[in-house]
Amino acid sequence: MIKPIARASALLATLLVALSPAAGAQSFPTRPVTLVVPFPPGAATDMVARSLADQLAAKWKQSVVVENRAGATGSIGASYVARSAPDGYTLLVATSSSHVMGPNMVKQRQWDPVKDFAPITLLTWAPNVLEVHPSIPAKTVPELIALLKKEPGKYTFASSGTGSSIHLAGEMFKKQAGVEMVHVPYKGASPAVMDLLGGQVDIMFDTVALSLPHIKAGKLRPLAVTTLERSSALPDIPTMRQAGLPDYDMSAWIGLLAPAGTPPEVLDKIGRDAREIISAPDMKKRFSAAGMESAPSSSEDFGARIRKELDGYGQLIRDAGIQAN
Repeated sequence: MIKPIARASALLATLLVALSPAAGAQSFPTRPVTLVVPFPPGAATDMVARSLADQLAAKWKQSVVVENRAGATGSIGASYVARSAPDGYTLLVATSSSHVMGPNMVKQRQWDPVKDFAPITLLTWAPNVLEVHPSIPAKTVPELIALLKKEPGKYTFASSGTGSSIHLAGEMFKKQAGVEMVHVPYKGASPAVMDLLGGQVDIMFDTVALSLPHIKAGKLRPLAVTTLERSSALPDIPTMRQAGLPDYDMSAWIGLLAPAGTPPEVLDKIGRDAREIISAPDMKKRFSAAGMESAPSSSEDFGARIRKELDGYGQLIRDAGIQAN
């Protein structure tokens, strides 16, 4: 009887190992995974999601599908993922605009950016660049601040819309530099840049990717980037901190999140694999060409960043008098 009992014990031990959380994480995924992008195809978020999906599919030997659920500044896609099963098979590729700025612009949200999600990892960050039309005499940030203080309210700054990251970058600059500019909102960044090129507006905080060709052509003059680190696409341009505003820090980030309640071991596996992929040299090169930087992070750091920015942008929005919808 000893041998059968021993065999039964060994079988039970094997079964328990197979059913353990670690084993479940090792076998994940066993079916297709969906990355939900809360914006239309073709945007930077979509490019990052599809680049990641291709590499995850190769690593996991499973289909990883990108699904665009655009609308309401990212809220439609976020709401869909928040209501999805917390099993790791439906993930959200969010942005700072959709996940920390947008929620501060809505009085009654259908989802909570903290309680309804489990952060996995930051994927990329991208600076905005403070740029002026060449007719503006300022060639540095201190010179621009002096110009704006000399004639408060004379100069205009364009944005892609009220409450957008480009708008808030300008409001942060106004607050920290103690200057006045007239905000001119557009329906998107592209028409705003066109009017900046034409001299209809004077100043803009635009994405590096969109403005880089015009900067290289000498049609726009860059003064500083808005992040704590310089942009690899504009290595000679100082940060706002280096230019004299020590507390200025704003980046447009893209990150990966899951529905709250997703098993930690599954989150850990997705995070490890995603961070390995976006840290690869070819992926860094691809992001840099689009004006972004690879930014792998721990889930804890990513979660802390979301909470900090929700509070910070909320205060900035209130100070600027921007009304929530």
